[in-house]
Amino acid sequence: MFRTSDIVLIAVMVAAAAFTYKTKHDAENRLDEVRKLERAIRMEEDTITILKADWSLLTQPKRLQKLADVYQGQLNLKPVEAHQFVGLDDLPAKPLQIEDLSSQPLGGMAETAAPDQTVTGGIVQ
Repeated sequence: MFRTSDIVLIAVMVAAAAFTYKTKHDAENRLDEVRKLERAIRMEEDTITILKADWSLLTQPKRLQKLADVYQGQLNLKPVEAHQFVGLDDLPAKPLQIEDLSSQPLGGMAETAAPDQTVTGGIVQ
């Protein structure tokens, strides 16, 4: 009735169908994961946008001035006056201190340190 070649071909077709189904199922799972990640990214971007809007509202100069006026007694803030601004020429120069490293040996090794006696299989002098 069935020859051996017929049975082998039917087995190959069933295996190919199973492989195709498995590949399709894996691809759909990966696509679902990608869509979840895209939704998470969109949600994070929306959150960042909302936080930027909140930050711009919280840092408005008019709002900050009102808060400074309300809490003047606790903060002891004083307005900035024109004489408090100076140019670079008016700032005192910072003294420059340079260490003399010329007397120290290179590599941070102490002068009295003995040479390395580790045997590595190299040529001995």
